[in-house]
Amino acid sequence: MAFEHYIRSGQKMLRCGYTTGTCAALAASGAARLLLLGETPETLSLPTPKGWTVEVCPEGLAHTKDGAVCSVRKDGGDDADVTHGMLVTALVRRTEEPGVRIDGGEGVGRVTRPGLDQPVGAAAINHVPRQMIAQAVENVCREAGYAGGVEVIVSIPGGEERAKRTFNPLLGIEGGLSVLGTSGIVEPMSEQAIVDTIAVEVRQAAQTSRRLILTPGNYGADFLAAHGLDGLGVPVVRCSNFIGDALDMAAAEGFAQVLLAGHIGKLVKLAGGIMNTHSRQADGRCELFCAHAAVAGASRGLCARLMEAATTDACIALLEEENLRLPVLASLTAAAQRHVERRAAGVYEAGVLLFSNVYGTLGVSPQAEAIIHSWREEHHEQ
Repeated sequence: MAFEHYIRSGQKMLRCGYTTGTCAALAASGAARLLLLGETPETLSLPTPKGWTVEVCPEGLAHTKDGAVCSVRKDGGDDADVTHGMLVTALVRRTEEPGVRIDGGEGVGRVTRPGLDQPVGAAAINHVPRQMIAQAVENVCREAGYAGGVEVIVSIPGGEERAKRTFNPLLGIEGGLSVLGTSGIVEPMSEQAIVDTIAVEVRQAAQTSRRLILTPGNYGADFLAAHGLDGLGVPVVRCSNFIGDALDMAAAEGFAQVLLAGHIGKLVKLAGGIMNTHSRQADGRCELFCAHAAVAGASRGLCARLMEAATTDACIALLEEENLRLPVLASLTAAAQRHVERRAAGVYEAGVLLFSNVYGTLGVSPQAEAIIHSWREEHHEQ
C-alpha cells in the first residue's frame, strides 16, 4: 500500500516514503507477533518519531527453526535512493537474557572506524532505528505477557552490493548498508541525508585532529592535492554546497583551526554572506564581482559586462582588461573571510582560499596564509 503523505517542492507535490529504520522496526514487530502471539497480520503499523503512522503489508512472514522472520519492502517515495524497493528483514528469536538485543545480518554493514553513530564492531544500525525496533518488540512482548529476552537480527538481502553505491565505503562501514533514519520518514528532495553525511565525516575528523580543511567538492580536492595541502596531516572533508552547516559542525566538534578552500564559482558567494552555495538557493556571483569592481574603480562599461558574464572565469578575464583582477579578488576574499569569521563566532581560527581551474590561486586571506604556514612548519618538523 502506498504511503500517502506529501510535501511541496516548488510547484510540485512529492510523496514521502519511510526509512530503512522504520522498515526494520515494522519487520521486527511482525516477526515478534508471529513468534509470541501466533498471529500472521495482514498489515503492520508503526508511529514514527515524526508523528506519522506508517502502515504496510508484510512479506515473507514465516516461522524458522528457532524463531520467526518478517520482511518489509522499503518505499522511498519520490526520493527513491539506492535502498528503494529493497526488502528489510528481521529475524526474531527468544533468548535467556532479558531485554532486546539488536544486531545486523546479511547486507547490513559493520562499523570499522570511530566517530560514527555506533561503536567500532557494531552493526551499522543507528540509535534511533534501534530505539524504534526495541520499542516495537517490547510492545508485542507486553501484549503477549512475555517477560523473557528477545534477539532481533536485521538483514537487507543484496545490501552488500548496493552499499558500493553509497558513502558507506568512505565512512568505514563495510559489508553492507546502514539502517538509518531520525524521523522515520523520507522527505523527497531532502538535503538532510547529505548534511548528515558531512556531519559524520566532520565528527570522524575530530577523532584525530583539531585542524580541518573544508572544500566543496572534487575541484577543491584536486587543488589541495596539487598544492600539497592534503599531505599535511590535516583531515579534508568535502562539504558540497553546505558551507554554513559545515562551519557550524566544525564549531560543535571543537576544532581549533579550519581552512576553507574552494573554487571561485562557489566561494565567491560567501562574499555576500551566502552560506548555501547551491544555485537553487542563491547566485549573485556576477553582482558580487560587479559591486567589488565598482568599489575598486571599474568603469560603468566594465560593470555592465560583468553583470552579463556567464561564469566567474569570464568575470576575471574582464577584470584583467582594466588591471583590476588583484584588487577585486583581494576585496572579495576579505569579504568572504569576514563572513566565515562571523559564522565561526570566535570558536576557532578560520581562513579562506579561493582558486580557479583556469587562473589558479586567486585569493588567500592573511588568516589562511598564517594557518597554512603553521601547518607546513609543523609538518616539516615532523
